[in-house]
Amino acid sequence: MQLELGIETLRLNLPFRLNHVNVFYAEGDNGWTVIDAGLHNDETVAAWDPILRDKKVDRIFVTHYHPDHFGYAGAMQKKTGARVFMTETDAEAGKHAWTNQFLDEMRAYYDRAGIPDDQADEMRGNTEEFVPRVEPLPTIDHFFQEGENVQIGKYEYEVLFTPGHSDGLIVFFNREKSVLLSTDHLLPKITPNISYWFHGDQNPLKSYLQSLKKIETLDAEYVIPSHGKPFIGANARAQEIRDHHSERLETLLGYLNESATVYDICQRLFPKVLTVHETRFAIGETLAHLEYLRYEGDCKREVENGVWYYSR
Repeated sequence: MQLELGIETLRLNLPFRLNHVNVFYAEGDNGWTVIDAGLHNDETVAAWDPILRDKKVDRIFVTHYHPDHFGYAGAMQKKTGARVFMTETDAEAGKHAWTNQFLDEMRAYYDRAGIPDDQADEMRGNTEEFVPRVEPLPTIDHFFQEGENVQIGKYEYEVLFTPGHSDGLIVFFNREKSVLLSTDHLLPKITPNISYWFHGDQNPLKSYLQSLKKIETLDAEYVIPSHGKPFIGANARAQEIRDHHSERLETLLGYLNESATVYDICQRLFPKVLTVHETRFAIGETLAHLEYLRYEGDCKREVENGVWYYSR
């Protein structure tokens, strides 16, 4: 199917449990378009160099600011002279997310979540390790607009904003072939991480569920995700993900009969031993679900000595 679309896929290794990211490239009238770039590390550079060596790269589309998509974009831009396209929301997030000021703020937020000091310090350090994997930052030449049309390979795609996994995440949809480049919004085997990070969207899970509904109106037949293999039937997968979040919210409610910190609840929700990197996402995901329940009026949040406590 992708050959018919004129879209090539490059699978890049990642040093996490989620061990790869799919990035894409397609030939157009004015050169090649790259969709996402991977982390900026030696392995990514070695994978891209032979592919791009003899190609004129015209545009780099960055679907969101997370480092496995955004990280190499700046260095690739420097190497190729390509224009970089992103949403303004995630361009701003990408500019600030790796600064010392932001990392210090996040460390203070971890205290609110009740995370023990040694673990919170580790989590800050783990985030700091990503800084060289996202530098240099790209210059953004165009901010994507909701509903604008872009040529990718042989067909035209509509840019659709699907906040949730990040505040400025986008997907691309071709109506003629009913093809969705679902980026990190819709994945075949795992549920995208939906995290509250104490800044930006105050209710990211609600935004994500609304974005799912938006994509369901398309009834996309063929889905090309950024992690995992292409699959048939966007709506069936969207319903599975919706059911997963409903179950998780029910589970969380059961934990809130007694007042507890975010960290305590996270330990119950994710009982497996997690790496520092995974713990960051588990805390964010726990918070996103707790804040969703709070906005729905199903639980309350109280502050004691600077720490957040949730209960029914």
